[in-house]
Amino acid sequence: MAATGTLDRRRQLFPTLESGVYLLSHSLGPAPATLDDSMRAYLDEWRHHTTEDAWGAKWWELSRDVGDRIGRLIGAQPGSVQMQPSASVALYAVLSCFDFSRPGKNQVVTTALDFPSMGYIWEGQRRLGADVQVVASENDIVIPMDRLLEAITDRTVLVALSHVSYRSSSRIDVGAVVRRAHEVGAFVVLDAYQSVGILSMDVQRWNVDFLIGGSIKWLCGGPSCGYLYVRPDLIGQFQPRLTGWIAHADPFAFSHEGMKYDQSVRRFAQGTPSIPALYSFLPGLRIIEDVGLDAIERESRRRTRRIVAFAQEHGWRLHSPLEVEQRGGTVMIEVDDPERQVEALAKRGVFVDCRPGVGLRVSPHFFNTDEEVEQALETIGSVIP
Repeated sequence: MAATGTLDRRRQLFPTLESGVYLLSHSLGPAPATLDDSMRAYLDEWRHHTTEDAWGAKWWELSRDVGDRIGRLIGAQPGSVQMQPSASVALYAVLSCFDFSRPGKNQVVTTALDFPSMGYIWEGQRRLGADVQVVASENDIVIPMDRLLEAITDRTVLVALSHVSYRSSSRIDVGAVVRRAHEVGAFVVLDAYQSVGILSMDVQRWNVDFLIGGSIKWLCGGPSCGYLYVRPDLIGQFQPRLTGWIAHADPFAFSHEGMKYDQSVRRFAQGTPSIPALYSFLPGLRIIEDVGLDAIERESRRRTRRIVAFAQEHGWRLHSPLEVEQRGGTVMIEVDDPERQVEALAKRGVFVDCRPGVGLRVSPHFFNTDEEVEQALETIGSVIP
């Protein structure tokens, strides 16, 4: 596996890597060493709130600042990303803008390869009148684009789907979906949890309407930090029913005269933001920014190509697309009794995970060395019967 150029992998910033070959970034990125300093800063600001206004000095602007940093990673304009408690809440904030009881324009198109949490949310929307159409996958790996595009009709109001599937790492052609949705007057909500931080993104070129994601996984952040991108020209058009005092135009007026939505993307906020979660997100964000998404994606493509080639050489069944352009940063290897294989690999210092019907999920990130990837593949080969 020939390396292309020299990349500072910043391995000293991830103490977890001392424990073995960490290939779990699709699930939970390793904690940066600088996390301690970031959380200590949060605690210090809280402790000194008696003499300095923590809200006024740092906390009030923190959601906007972190949102703008995410915006730069996805190719968004400043002021178009609002932080959320989770990706599920971010999706629900979008859904709360729509009336699914409207006859003739109440169809939602989604896919069978999306994360289950999204499906649970759609069950609730059915009770509000949504006609939810789930586009199936014939092989549980990819969604046929022709079938997906055909499902988007004049009755469609929303298309909500994963950019990269957690089940197979298959990637959707976002541009084609957005073009078709806009032809029929529908909006697109893109779940990019499995792509931001490992793939180059360009929401403006795609012209996508909404994008949701979160802090853990490829961005190496802590939990309870989701985010929502809203296309700038759409921000003022919506009034989310899922709301709270932070979304008010003048939240510190504490008005009881009803909601007056802020004119910025903050109108998609709810209650008090999770300040410690934001601080746990910052160290990983800084590292990803420093390394650069272009370099990260190049490494990911090179490594996943190697994993696919190795698997084919050894006759392993893959549960991911073979072509790198159709794949995210993870490769799924089908094995019998995957839970036992995960345990056996962990004892040998190779850390992966599995999902029902999918097999092993293997995710090299920029901090992994080529030698580690080769070691992991050889070790996987030693435990597969």
